[in-house]
Amino acid sequence: MNVIELARQLGTAIQQDETYKTFVAAKEENDNDKELQEMIMKFNDLRRELNAEMSKDDKDADTMKRLDADIRELYGRIMSRHSMANYNAAREKLDKVLNSVNYIITMAANGEDPMTCPEEPPHCSGSCSSCSGCH
Repeated sequence: MNVIELARQLGTAIQQDETYKTFVAAKEENDNDKELQEMIMKFNDLRRELNAEMSKDDKDADTMKRLDADIRELYGRIMSRHSMANYNAAREKLDKVLNSVNYIITMAANGEDPMTCPEEPPHCSGSCSSCSGCH
């Protein structure tokens, strides 16, 4: 079996993992939330409108201030929706799994033992004096 075939098996295993399944369900819930989708479209329209106003030579400060306030208010409503909160939480968990998989593969490609290397890189404090070295 070659590395590409193993990568395909890993992809299949990821899709069978509960973290992935939770993400897919949350994405579907998010996509099917009609009110949320309308808010997202309105948010994008407001951003385009603000960008257009900011590009004008004769910018209207009041218009830009109003659009900015509308964008912030709508963003807050979008992010507080149950379906969006579920989606973001599921996305974060899946990203963590994928980052761990990527880190282990990268460490193995750099000669580390994939069975013993950590699931995530050590966090750099910025002080080299207390560090065992960068990888």
